[in-house]
Amino acid sequence: MLLHTDITPGRTVTVDNRSCLFFSGFSYLGLHQLPAFKATFTEGIHRYGTLFPSSRAGNVRLPLFEEMEHALCAHLEQQAAVVLSSGYMAAQAAVHYAATRGQLCYAPGAHPALWLGNPQLPAGSRAQWEQDTVARVNSQADHHYVIVTDTLNPITGEVYAFDWLRLLQRKVLVLADDSHGIGVLGPRGQGSIHLLPGTDQVRYLLTASLAKAYSIEGGMVAGHAADIAALKKNGFFTGSTPMMPAGAYAWLQSDDLVRQQRMSLQQNVAYFLHLSAHSAIHNPHALPVFILPQPAEKQPLLNYLAERDVIISSFPYPFPHSQPVNRAIISALHTQQDVLTLYQFLKEYGY
Repeated sequence: MLLHTDITPGRTVTVDNRSCLFFSGFSYLGLHQLPAFKATFTEGIHRYGTLFPSSRAGNVRLPLFEEMEHALCAHLEQQAAVVLSSGYMAAQAAVHYAATRGQLCYAPGAHPALWLGNPQLPAGSRAQWEQDTVARVNSQADHHYVIVTDTLNPITGEVYAFDWLRLLQRKVLVLADDSHGIGVLGPRGQGSIHLLPGTDQVRYLLTASLAKAYSIEGGMVAGHAADIAALKKNGFFTGSTPMMPAGAYAWLQSDDLVRQQRMSLQQNVAYFLHLSAHSAIHNPHALPVFILPQPAEKQPLLNYLAERDVIISSFPYPFPHSQPVNRAIISALHTQQDVLTLYQFLKEYGY
């Protein structure tokens, strides 16, 4: 079912002149619809215009980008960081650099943003891939392989475990995409970095979209200073337009707002987990993503909820031929009553 709207969704979305509760998309912290964040973003436009009309490698620099990069390193406890115009651009810059550091070893289902060309991804289970990867890495010299993986799967709600990296006996670079973790997971919203073990054999290169939680068009790569310095020499950095300066400005000014919205998000997720504790609704890792299995014999859940002015996520992703998965995406914008309304309809449906 394809729906159209003329207004950017937030807590609600207008479809066919009906205001519907919106449990789809991302922008987990809901910053894109908060008046305070939009005011700060507008102030950034007044200060910096709508774009910075030069490459980051040009002879005229805007220190604002470096301020954001320093703030990201401190937040993620990394040596260095770089920001680019999108999460996809950041992931591509990272994987093109990573390919110069060793043979790419892809995890099953690695997001297309991490692809170099059209790689053949492993077809088996992730557990089997982890065992095979440990054996493969340990059979070669140091720095022979680069492990490429997402930190979690927003379609299944799974947060991946990485304790198996402790079994590696050779030095490797691990390129990890944390687009759906940064700003959401971790004690202070640092993302999945707190789940990645520190070992003498593993060096991390983290990449993420800044849109998923922080509501700004941009992406980042963070890691060791030498890796980031080398990455800044590739064409994805030197030849691309920088991220919108107003987005960087708004993010830098919004620490308190981000903290408040994370708290609201955690409360909403905890409430829905409580309501759905004894149902077939699936959310093993307390992400803002609740998986809603579709019974074969029932009316499609997507249509059932849409008839009741509730819109959930159900579409093929990340490819047109992917199997649609029903998901309810909780955001910091939702009220407790919104969450209760969703659960009541799901209960009536049969969950």
